[in-house]
Amino acid sequence: MTTTRRKLVAGNWKMNGLTASMAELVEMCDANPTNCDVIVCPPFPLLGRFVGSAGNSHIEIGAQDCHTAESGAHTGDVSAALIKDVGATAVIVGHSERRTDHGEQSGLIKAKAEAALANGLTAIVCIGETEAERDAGNAEALVTAQMRASLPAGATAANTVVAYEPVWAIGTGRTPTTEQIASMHAALRTALKADLGEEGHGIRILYGGSVKPGNAAEIFAIPDVDGGLIGGASLKATDFLGIVSAA
Repeated sequence: MTTTRRKLVAGNWKMNGLTASMAELVEMCDANPTNCDVIVCPPFPLLGRFVGSAGNSHIEIGAQDCHTAESGAHTGDVSAALIKDVGATAVIVGHSERRTDHGEQSGLIKAKAEAALANGLTAIVCIGETEAERDAGNAEALVTAQMRASLPAGATAANTVVAYEPVWAIGTGRTPTTEQIASMHAALRTALKADLGEEGHGIRILYGGSVKPGNAAEIFAIPDVDGGLIGGASLKATDFLGIVSAA
């Protein structure tokens, strides 16, 4: 079966940006890219403002994490319901920085993704291996297992995106070879098709890890790479739009 999957470029601003940074979003929206889907995920305090600035452009706004609960005594946390309420359409769950810095495991990531789906948000589920895991020679098996443990029940091409990020390439300037990326994405696609049938053909698999305007076209041309989850290069409109145009 051959499925045409529309490219998606998602920008993860992480803990960067202030109100003044909205000027970068405005520039992105003025360009109003239509050649692919675009999501920008700012820090929580900027979420509502970014939704307002995005307006009727083709750029959607997402969050960087969510809690599993709808509400309650969870000081400092943000629910998927709140994210939906301010007008965002997506949420990143399971980023390596959440897994590493906060000790989040795949079971929790799955529950967060299910909370996102229950509130009509797209779940961008992150997976990836460390340098030690890559060097041990079992990266594909490990990352595939991680994906299977993290995907929400009811995952479809319409509500779930997988984002593969080799942890050792995030923010380091190091990029895996095209052969390494192709091999990992092929393994993930095989697992998705085995587990989800036809839906597994349609779920987009993004690549993340030092994607820049200069290498985006080459990376996006790799089979089963359906776009990118972009970190630092998403903070500046010029860089981000260069990546979007490559998609």
